[in-house]
Amino acid sequence: MATKLEEIAAKARSETKLQFTSLCHHITRELVWENLQHIPTHSAPGVDNIDVKEAKETFKVWIDTMLQAAHNRGYKAPPVRRAWIPKPGKTEKRPLGVPCIADRALQRSVSVVMSAIYEQDFLPCSFGGRPKLSAHHALSTLNEIVSGKRIAWVYEADLKNFFGSLDHGWLLQFVKHRVGDPRIINLIQRWLKAGVLEDNELQFSDFGTPQGGSISVLLSNVYLHYVLDLWFEKVVKPRLKGNAYLVRYIDDFVVCLQNHDDAIRFQDALRNRLAKFSLALEPNKTRLVESGHFAQQNAKAKGKKTETIYFLGFTHFCSRNSKGNFMLGRKTEKSRLRRSMNKIRELMHEIQHYGLKEQARKINEVLRGHYAYYGMGGNHRSLWKIYRFSEKCWHAMLCKRSWKSYIRWEDFMKIMERFPIQQPKLRIPLVRIKSFAVL
Repeated sequence: MATKLEEIAAKARSETKLQFTSLCHHITRELVWENLQHIPTHSAPGVDNIDVKEAKETFKVWIDTMLQAAHNRGYKAPPVRRAWIPKPGKTEKRPLGVPCIADRALQRSVSVVMSAIYEQDFLPCSFGGRPKLSAHHALSTLNEIVSGKRIAWVYEADLKNFFGSLDHGWLLQFVKHRVGDPRIINLIQRWLKAGVLEDNELQFSDFGTPQGGSISVLLSNVYLHYVLDLWFEKVVKPRLKGNAYLVRYIDDFVVCLQNHDDAIRFQDALRNRLAKFSLALEPNKTRLVESGHFAQQNAKAKGKKTETIYFLGFTHFCSRNSKGNFMLGRKTEKSRLRRSMNKIRELMHEIQHYGLKEQARKINEVLRGHYAYYGMGGNHRSLWKIYRFSEKCWHAMLCKRSWKSYIRWEDFMKIMERFPIQQPKLRIPLVRIKSFAVL
């Protein structure tokens, strides 16, 4: 299967305008089974209440019927169960689509085949939902652009209700540029029109794709590839006076510009462009910030502080390295830091009656997860904040276990020696990784 996908990728790479009219035969029992294995065992079941374990056990029962329906354009996609999950640090909740497990495996399989084509088309400025690329790559690229290029302005942008706003008509037009297999197109149409089940009421819409569906991230990247990435590269940049760079992680993106007049013109053009495709900017998360070499010089001349950039959970600020050269510093965003601290507080209530060894293990699980994302070079101070906070919370929790259980700090340090908690660990060093957006 890997060889066949490599052949598709090579053909897509060499023939950039080729429309692939025969792809569905690559959706095989083996591919669906492989993608079924990648679905976490704790994943929630869909409307059929079949969990991952049962879907695997009954694989031989449903797979042939599913594939036959897909190849005959008779597949009926089950509705997506809607679940509402809390937005971290906020009172409102985020809608999440939960497809059936078997349907999810089929979606993942189709996504794998289509990705072989679109990975050759997607531009270097796009990072989210792509193999071997992550938020860390996007963050490192932003750091390299602002630190190493002639940049004075950064436009932060976030799309309002992006997954719920995708126009099905436009999306299918974009997909058909490269995918001409009517069976694949039919599957995508069925998934878009499957509907959402909430409180036993089935809802349909001509807009949006449920967050949570395995195909949704790929379709969203295809949508923004044509709406934003290509437009920025082919239409916007040639008309600007100065340098301009785009860094996008799914629906979060920043645009780095050299010229202020360019930045103002780009804002107006972007709003018009997005409106044409049923998209809009989130006003509370969209702003133009003066940042970079020139911004630091201008702020110093005016006796003011430079503005900060918020992107992918980090606060980015103008700074200087040990040699006195300009650099873009970073630290964990305050709201994200508070979120992690609240998570640790809640954990202490859950584990207060556990043994010390188990308590340390649970605390380390949370800390390792935090370090895995926020452990980027230059963020040492924020990482140590969360570590010290964990220490204090654990000590306070142990002191409250009974009326006479106060533990002196010296004795607590002995407990820490026996059952240590994870100290800050950098996952991505401060040294710049290879940039993608500026190649």
